[in-house]
Amino acid sequence: MTKESTATLTYDGKTVDFPVLTGSIGPDVIDIRSLYAKTGAFTFDPGFMSTGSCKSTITYIDGDKGELLYRGYPIEQLAVNCDFLEVCQLLLTGELPNTKEKAQFSNTIKNHTMVHEQLTRFYQGFRRDAHPMAVMVGVVGALSAFYHDAMVISDQRSRDISAYRLIAKMPTIVAMAYKYGMGQPFMYPRNDLDFSSNFMHMMFATPCEPYKPNPVLTRALDRILILHADHEQNASTSTVRLAGSSGANPFACISAGIACLWGAAHGGANEACLKMLEEIGDVSRVGEYIKRSKDKNDSFKLMGFGHRVYKNFDPRAKLMRETCHEVLNELGLHDDRLFKLAVELEKIALEDDYFVEKKLYPNVDFYSGIVQRALGIPTQMFTGIFAMARTVGWISQWNEMISDPDQKIGRPRQLYIGAKRRDVVPLGKR
Repeated sequence: MTKESTATLTYDGKTVDFPVLTGSIGPDVIDIRSLYAKTGAFTFDPGFMSTGSCKSTITYIDGDKGELLYRGYPIEQLAVNCDFLEVCQLLLTGELPNTKEKAQFSNTIKNHTMVHEQLTRFYQGFRRDAHPMAVMVGVVGALSAFYHDAMVISDQRSRDISAYRLIAKMPTIVAMAYKYGMGQPFMYPRNDLDFSSNFMHMMFATPCEPYKPNPVLTRALDRILILHADHEQNASTSTVRLAGSSGANPFACISAGIACLWGAAHGGANEACLKMLEEIGDVSRVGEYIKRSKDKNDSFKLMGFGHRVYKNFDPRAKLMRETCHEVLNELGLHDDRLFKLAVELEKIALEDDYFVEKKLYPNVDFYSGIVQRALGIPTQMFTGIFAMARTVGWISQWNEMISDPDQKIGRPRQLYIGAKRRDVVPLGKR
């Protein structure tokens, strides 16, 4: 980060200068930290559309180019050449591991996959029909009651241990939420399986018979996890950072991130996309719903198309589309009703002038919901899978923030438009 120039602001008859910071890539940033001191005014930026809240070395997005980089590596290369735990190491440490480092990290994660046995009883406090995300918010937050030994957030070793625990235990917690809702016994993790195969085992195995993970399906799940591992300063990541800025423990911060991710406009998008396909119901009705999506007076929204960040094709979508076809080929599901419907929707949207002009391309959520459904994962578990993937991104961002000497507790300002100062009139005189 360098200071190469200044930006000049003229306000209320005064001219003030602010340094312009230049990162390694991306647009320049005007450093307005001294704005109030120099002018007595604040900026107003709802949704933080033009505000950089931090400096980071982890993830970079160029929405116009359709580019996503983890620590400088294109997501397309990582998804093809690496597995999820390699990507976890990259996000945590800044570098891809060699063979020895990968083996050590994998063993460390395997040694942390079990949860405290008392934590398993915590699930019994929830209704069986509770949404899995509601369960996860509670259970992940409760981890702080079990692991006091690594809660000194100023200590790097303690932060590392918390990161390992969260990455390792999240699949166990997600699978247990599913099993609890199904009324099936919890399946304990197996250290002889890789990360994604182990999760599939905990989700779908029962004590009645052995379960053998399908390598095509586990690879598909692994790719889903890689593509969702981090996505710069999105709503849930910003939530984790804001919670962490107060000095809150990492488990509480990740729980806050899960709560934010649950929103339909964020992590719930792939669930909403599949519900939309169910609503359309049949290929014969696609034209009708395409027409409705263009009508400003119609409340119907075509889910899974376009993205707030990507003004071009979502780079994750192409990879997810390939994975979608691999899974459906493996399972012989190309005649599946919802898949045929999705293919027709995709075809029309990519050819229709309205969608082309507005660059409303299918995004990663459009395909990932179809893949997860094919894997046997129920719709209400989709956001839980997202949280499992994003945990490494959250904890990496949290760790970076805690390590930053410039970090301060988050405290946005406001444009107050309420009543001005007034005096209280006693009750009998009102």
